[in-house]
Amino acid sequence: MLEFMVFVAAAFSLLAALAYIRSMFKGHAKPNRVTWLMWSVAPFVATAASVSMGADLAAVPVFMAGFAPFMIFVASFLSKEAYWKLSPFDYACGAFSALAVILWFLTNDPILAIVLSIIADALAAAPTVIKAWHEPKTESIWPFLIGTLSPFTSFLAASTWSFSELSFPSYLISINLLLVYLILRR
Repeated sequence: MLEFMVFVAAAFSLLAALAYIRSMFKGHAKPNRVTWLMWSVAPFVATAASVSMGADLAAVPVFMAGFAPFMIFVASFLSKEAYWKLSPFDYACGAFSALAVILWFLTNDPILAIVLSIIADALAAAPTVIKAWHEPKTESIWPFLIGTLSPFTSFLAASTWSFSELSFPSYLISINLLLVYLILRR
């Protein structure tokens, strides 16, 4: 039964990404491409690291936390209305986020990879957090609301309550709750 919840949450993540993409094409959501690209990379790295340490279904929500942003990133190039002007700060966050991912490849330590993936994801989130603070109407709440619920299923499916299985889902819940708050305060 718990395994079923992981796949239901994955389906909801996919639907939330599609809702965000629809909002982009209507001219409402304006994704920060640096954030959405790096939001796809860091969870993919964390998924690989978790799986290398034996995580099983608990890694599915983390994988979806990368796949859904990747879909949004790609779709942002297909809609003229879906553009958010990038600043030097955005590029700096993206560069430091990429550096954290590169450091994992150099160390090849799964625990360090997860820590660096969390740091990379948080740095990637910074431009969107600031954008949501100043311009909450340029974001759609659905990926963040579902992004709060979906990683919770990792706790239901975890075979062991270990750092490798639950640290990235815990972080995802936290960052998504912050973004939900910022968007709702409009």
